[in-house]
Amino acid sequence: MINGTKVRLREKKLSDARDDYTWQTDSEMARLDATTALRISFEEYLVEYSYLLNHPAGVNRHFSVEIADGKHIGNCGYYNIDAEKGEAEMGIMIGDRSYWDRGYGTDAVRALLDHIFRETAMDRVHLKTLDWNFRAQRSFVKSGFKSCGYLSRDGNIFVLMEITRAQWQAQRIDRDGEAAKLRADRVAGQ
Repeated sequence: MINGTKVRLREKKLSDARDDYTWQTDSEMARLDATTALRISFEEYLVEYSYLLNHPAGVNRHFSVEIADGKHIGNCGYYNIDAEKGEAEMGIMIGDRSYWDRGYGTDAVRALLDHIFRETAMDRVHLKTLDWNFRAQRSFVKSGFKSCGYLSRDGNIFVLMEITRAQWQAQRIDRDGEAAKLRADRVAGQ
């Protein structure tokens, strides 16, 4: 279990399948992921989902994003891991729209970055997001990512973003300092 402030990240499980299927068959969600919505039955999806849970691909890591009461609201993970270069690609999707624009995605990204940089040898995490998805870009910037280029693929333009271990460490020091100042201000104000 990886804990954030608002969310926790946990290993995927079979009971996530219904939510994941709902999100992957949603055309708006697919558009945000620069893909097309799935067009298979839930039964077909469940067979494939079960197989992938029991036979994970390589060292990719996929997590469910849940809130304190255990409600599954999305997914995140890191993949395309290159151990030689010390880097991986990150992805996130908050599928439950009632949790959009409320800081849950940013918290999930921060929790996953904390996990990656504390528990692995990765020195760089990168991602791509559609150039028109400003909400996602704002969330990634809040988490410390910096724009590092553009990519055109399959008729889409993506903003490339990255964060290094050194940038993450500096950001953690800043956030920890801000938190300590807020605590001191609260104590002084009481």
